[in-house]
Amino acid sequence: MLTRKQHELLLFIHQRLKESGIPPSFDEMKEALDLASKSGIHRLITALEERGFIRRLPNRARALEVIRLPDSIAPGLNAAKKFSPSVIEGSLGKRGTAEPARPRVASNDDDATQGVVVPVMGRIAAGVPIDAIQHRTHSVTVPAEMLAGGDHFALEVKGDSMIEAGILDGDTVVIRQMSSATPGDIVVALVDDEEATLKRFRRKGASIALEAANPAYETRIYGPDRVRVQGKLVGLIRRY
Repeated sequence: MLTRKQHELLLFIHQRLKESGIPPSFDEMKEALDLASKSGIHRLITALEERGFIRRLPNRARALEVIRLPDSIAPGLNAAKKFSPSVIEGSLGKRGTAEPARPRVASNDDDATQGVVVPVMGRIAAGVPIDAIQHRTHSVTVPAEMLAGGDHFALEVKGDSMIEAGILDGDTVVIRQMSSATPGDIVVALVDDEEATLKRFRRKGASIALEAANPAYETRIYGPDRVRVQGKLVGLIRRY
């Protein structure tokens, strides 16, 4: 998944190239995205390059080439359009009371004929926050009873900060898309519109705490305007 800022920068570069054939300068990009410093632009460009959306041309100043746009965007559409993942409507059944400490694990023995196909939208950090990828990579089939209604997507887990909640590096988490959470929920949280992480949601007064399930990681505290909930964990798939 691309973050909102990555989306904005990619579309700004694309539009400028389309209009003049010349990439914008770092100062122009910083001003367009309302960032405080050019270091943020360097970080966004590196992330876009790593994900295969742009390419820096060697030995040329300001030389950027847009290789592709996200599947959710077509050239010429409103640049302000927000990403909305292609997801399956999960209205095939309601779950029973969930055990709060650990997600349900679907093994490879689950009957795929009774499952629902859910798109995998990239990788999520269960550790130090990393940029989330915001484009569909492949799909997985999950049991219909795992879905509680609404839109769902899946993410591959990287890191070990949630091991005491039963979430391991390499697992695939199933997320119900939503923008709010109850304290104690395990959520996908977007920090500063740039980095995404999988953590337990807590409140500390007016602030939001993102709590790991591994004593090796500290709980991170943020102001409420810095964290946006993207979805809530409803299931987990593990391959052996």
